[in-house]
Amino acid sequence: MVEILPAAPAVSLRGVNLTLPPEDFDPLADLLDVLDLTPHAVDADVYEGRSQPQAHGRVYGGQVVAQSVVAAGRTVGELDGPPRHLHSLHGYFLRPGDPAQSIRYEVERLRDGSSFSARRVHAIQSDRPILSMIFSFQTDSDGIDHQTFMPAVPDPETLRSDAEDLATLGHPVGDYIARTRPIDLRHCQGHLYAHPRRQTASEQSVWLRADGTIPTDDALIHAAVLAYASDYNLLEGALRRHGLAWSDRRIRAASLDHAMWFHRPTRADEWVLYTQASPSSQGGRALGLGHMFSEDGTLVATVAQEGMLRLKQ
Repeated sequence: MVEILPAAPAVSLRGVNLTLPPEDFDPLADLLDVLDLTPHAVDADVYEGRSQPQAHGRVYGGQVVAQSVVAAGRTVGELDGPPRHLHSLHGYFLRPGDPAQSIRYEVERLRDGSSFSARRVHAIQSDRPILSMIFSFQTDSDGIDHQTFMPAVPDPETLRSDAEDLATLGHPVGDYIARTRPIDLRHCQGHLYAHPRRQTASEQSVWLRADGTIPTDDALIHAAVLAYASDYNLLEGALRRHGLAWSDRRIRAASLDHAMWFHRPTRADEWVLYTQASPSSQGGRALGLGHMFSEDGTLVATVAQEGMLRLKQ
């Protein structure tokens, strides 16, 4: 889920020490290192990965999804024949993860057909699953082709990056996020970190890209980075609709499930427009739907997520 910025300056959030990394810290290089999972010494379908420290003291859900993408994809990449590319993922966040502990990724090979492969991945900490997700991969295939259209929005170069705004808030959590986040985000309607916005529409658009160059053409890594970024702010449409901002101390939020469909290839270090809407919130939950477009208007992915979104009284 997105980072929650507390209303009052503090050196820690919920007991988490916010030690700023050194000036030469490279957030994107750190993310790529996090995605470089360690194979198990004996079991070829088990991998281990470390976590990035987070201001809220829990593992970032997008990180677990992205690492699961890599784990599943490695077992598919070794198959003979034409390459099979990730086209969908569906999963549930089951428990909060501890950033201080490594995560074990156990891959189950459900099926390898003539053109499709299915995998289930369990992300395990302390012998308990924190995420369970199913993936499907497919060889390239011809067929009918159409897509929805990208809306007209300001060009990304005309917008301030969220990191620039966070760094000017004079808040230790804002400084920490600005220094450590590997994705450049730019809200077309203004971010919601510090205060709500005047318009209470349930839609928003966010430009995003990796904050630097990804030194590989590996489609699996670019898909993993997009999956990583997809969990940042998909529920913000619900906040806008109700005139809320992440600085509201009453907010309690957590991702519950996540689904993503990869339609066409793109690079995660080039601009992607993430259009988002929240069609419903009820029962302490909010639904978010999103489309990702490359800068030329090509639809590259669709995302859906339901999350817990409560206001503590």
